[in-house]
Amino acid sequence: MRLEQLEYLVAVSKHGSLRRASEHLHISQPALSEAIVKLERELGVTLLDRRRSGAQISHAGRDLLQPMGEVLDAVARLRAAAGDQLASRRLLRVGTVNAGTATLLLPALRAFQTQHPSSLVEVCNLQQDDIYRRVTEGTLEVGLVNLLDGDDVPPELDHTTLTTGRPVAVIPAGHPLADRGEVSADDLRGEHFVAMRAGYLMHRFAHRLFGDDLPLEWYAADGAEMGKIMVAQGIGITLLPDYSVTGDPLERAGLLVARPLTGDRTSVTMVAVRRRQSRVPAVVQDMIHHLRHGRRSIQGLPA
Repeated sequence: MRLEQLEYLVAVSKHGSLRRASEHLHISQPALSEAIVKLERELGVTLLDRRRSGAQISHAGRDLLQPMGEVLDAVARLRAAAGDQLASRRLLRVGTVNAGTATLLLPALRAFQTQHPSSLVEVCNLQQDDIYRRVTEGTLEVGLVNLLDGDDVPPELDHTTLTTGRPVAVIPAGHPLADRGEVSADDLRGEHFVAMRAGYLMHRFAHRLFGDDLPLEWYAADGAEMGKIMVAQGIGITLLPDYSVTGDPLERAGLLVARPLTGDRTSVTMVAVRRRQSRVPAVVQDMIHHLRHGRRSIQGLPA
């Protein structure tokens, strides 16, 4: 068994296919496939489900991702202890639904890089179910997701509350509704509406707010950042957690405003999720600490 074989399987899980993994690893797809076949023979399990549409990691492969990751982490620690500075550059992978990217994640990244200047951070914008799956598999170390009242995270994951807020209407500056103290669902039904596409929490909330009487002009955006850009360009109005808007560069520039929803008392909470394990790596603990600290700084609260 060779270490690169373990790295290859982790790459296939992370990138979703042999082709994309081979491109990322800069090796040929046949060579990648052959290495994993040899690993399957040695372990006596099928690690990939091979179909005409492509190969994806199997259930047995997913079960082995965590111990494989632990082996690779142990090797990295051994190399670091031996003085291999290049091997000690730890890659921290963070998945986010991006509702808190500008206001929460970016300040945390700046603080984290100051503390860990030799670490590499990879940020992936994903939907919530993808984040849960990848954190469980071990191909993400930290995930940022939003929860509505009553939502739970999968039992195999631990979570840390980062911030709690309420859904708000995000309105272009200069729009007549921007002059109001609050807006109602009926106000929004008469406007061009920018919804988050299916799979995002605010898509679910929008359908809860409007019921069967949806706005007639309905656009779909892939995440909060695109939604805010569309609002700033005057394309429509969207719904987002207030913590996604307050302190955002577009809000600070005066291009959009947030207004509470009449009669709505829904809470939205952003949490950081990580895989449940006995030993949490220090870099993961530090990133979660900075995520919590960064939000307090934005809100003007003590650290």
